[in-house]
Amino acid sequence: MKGLLLRVICLFVLARAAWAFEPFTVRDIRVEGIQRIEAGTVFSYLPVKVGETMTDEKASQAIRALFGTGFFRDVRLEVDRNVLVVVVEERPAIASIDFVGMKEFDKEQVKKGLRDVGFQEGRTFDRAQLERAEQEIKRQYLTRGKYGVVVTTTVTPLERNRVGINFGIDEGEVARIRSINIVGNQVYAEKDLVALFVLRTPGWFTWYTKNDQYSRQKLQGDLENLRSYYMNRGFLDFNIDSTQVSITPDKRDIYITVNISEGEKYTVSDVKIGGDPIVAEEELRKLITLKPGDAFILDADCELGDERPIRHVRHSTDPEQRVPTPGQSPDGWPDSIGPKETKTKSNGHVGRAAAGKASDRQHEDRRVSLPDGLARGKSEASLSSHLAL
Repeated sequence: MKGLLLRVICLFVLARAAWAFEPFTVRDIRVEGIQRIEAGTVFSYLPVKVGETMTDEKASQAIRALFGTGFFRDVRLEVDRNVLVVVVEERPAIASIDFVGMKEFDKEQVKKGLRDVGFQEGRTFDRAQLERAEQEIKRQYLTRGKYGVVVTTTVTPLERNRVGINFGIDEGEVARIRSINIVGNQVYAEKDLVALFVLRTPGWFTWYTKNDQYSRQKLQGDLENLRSYYMNRGFLDFNIDSTQVSITPDKRDIYITVNISEGEKYTVSDVKIGGDPIVAEEELRKLITLKPGDAFILDADCELGDERPIRHVRHSTDPEQRVPTPGQSPDGWPDSIGPKETKTKSNGHVGRAAAGKASDRQHEDRRVSLPDGLARGKSEASLSSHLAL
C-alpha cells in the first residue's frame, strides 16, 4: 500500500514538472537511460510525434502511459531546444531464479507454477510479483500439510541492470491430525462414526496413506459419508451444524470438530398401490422393495420391474473452506460448513422423499411410471405411502 501511494505521489510530482514548460512544436524526440527496452517501445507510448505540438496535457498522458508499462522505475520529460527528451530508469530484469532447501518438490515444476503467476526468468522484476511468487510457493507446501513452511527471499543485483532471485526454504514439519471429534451424536457411538472417515489420526499405515494429513477434499467426502450413513437409516432431519478445523500455533497439530443434529428416525408404516393396473397387487408388491416397518431410506428407489422412476432428494455436503494462509492464526480457519440440497430428475419425474413422524402420522402421494401395458388408459399409477416416525 505504501509503495502504491509513493508511486502515485511520484506520478503527480513528475507530471507537475512536465507542465513547467510552455507548449512547443516537437523538432525531435530523444530517449535516454534505456538499456534493454527498445527506443521504439518508448515512442509507441508517447501521445505526440515529431512536428506536433507538445502540451501540458500530453506530457501528463506520456508519463502515465510509460509508468503504466511496468518497465520503468522513473520517468522524466525534458526539453532541449524544442527536442523532447524522455529520461527513463528501467526496472531490472530477472536473470535467475534458484531454490535452497527445497526437498518436497521438483524445482522445475515449481518454476512452472511461478510462471503461471507471471514470475519467471527474463521478465521485468517487480516487488508485487515477488510477493505473489512467495505466496504461491507457500500454497504448494500447504497442499502437502506443511503449514510451518518459511520462505526467505534474497534479491541480488547483477550487471546490466539484472537481478538474481533466491528462495531460501525451511520446509518444517508435516502437520498431523491429532483429534477428530463428533459432537451431538446420541444414537450411534462416536468411534463408529469416526470410523467412517478417510481422515484419521496417525496410525500404523498412515505413513503410507497420508490420511493423517488434513485435506479439504477428503473432509468433504467424509462429511458426505457421515450424512449418507444417517440418511440411509431413516434420519431424514440429520444435519451437520458446523465444522471447525483448528491448528496449533506451532503448525504441527490439527484438530477437527464436527457438530451434528441427528433428528428423529423415520419409518414406513404402510405402502399402498393405486391406479388401475392389470397385474395383481400381490405381484406388484413383490417388486416393491420398500416395506412397512422399514427405516425410510432417502437413497432407496421404489422399483417396478426394470424401471427406477423415483429418485429422491439427495443431500450433498459442500464445505466452503480454505487452507489457512501462512502465518494465519487458528481463529482464521472456517468455523462452519453449510449443507446444500439438490434435487435429481429421472424419466421426467421428480421424486420427493417424505415421511411422517411417529408422533404424527402423515400421508403423501408419490407418482411412479409403470412399464408399458400395466395400466389401462393411464401412463401413471399412484403409490401412496403412509409413513410414521
